[in-house]
Parts: sequence; C-alpha cells; structure tokens
Amino acid sequence: MFIKRNESGEIVQVSREATDECKEFSPPCSPELQAFVGDDDEMKNQALSKSDLDFVRVLEDVIEVLMDKSVISFTDLPEPAQRKLMERQSLRQRLNSVGLMSDSDDDSGVI
Repeated sequence: MFIKRNESGEIVQVSREATDECKEFSPPCSPELQAFVGDDDEMKNQALSKSDLDFVRVLEDVIEVLMDKSVISFTDLPEPAQRKLMERQSLRQRLNSVGLMSDSDDDSGVI
C-alpha cells in the first residue's frame, strides 16, 4: 500500500498503487495503516448502524400505514414479525407514556 502523510506525519490517504500523492510504501500489516483503515471502517459501520435504526422506524411506519389502509392485515405477517412489531409498539407506548420519546421525527423529545 502507498500512503500520503500530513504535516504531522499522520496518514491521510491510502492507495493500492503509487500515485503522485501516495508515494510512501507501507506494508498492509502495518499497525499505523491498520489503525487508519480501521477508523474509516468503524465510521462507516457507525453510519450504517444509525441508518439501520432510522430505517427500522420507517418500516414500522410503512407497515402501520398499510394495515390502516387495509392493504395488509397484521395476521398476514409471519409470526416472528408479528412478535417483533408488537414488542416495538409496546415499548414505544411505554416510553411515550412517561414522556421519554417524542412522536415527531426529530429527537428533541428524546432524553
């Protein structure tokens, strides 16, 4: 791997091939390179996890709309999905009843 460093000597860019910017060779097993690549992967994983949590709420709302419009019925869902949906609805109701969650999409009401 070829790397580019900033003025402080920290890795700021990586390339599989030597480029005008990435001229310094670093073995792929280098702890410094692994730390740089790992941080990037961790940030991507965190972003994906946050997106997953947000998307779960979207899916839950879509299922509720479909049931309200009688497009599907609760019993059309597989039993494990029914259980999970009931658990989430129950949890959301409990949290809302004590004012810990907001029904709005922003998190201003969440503690």
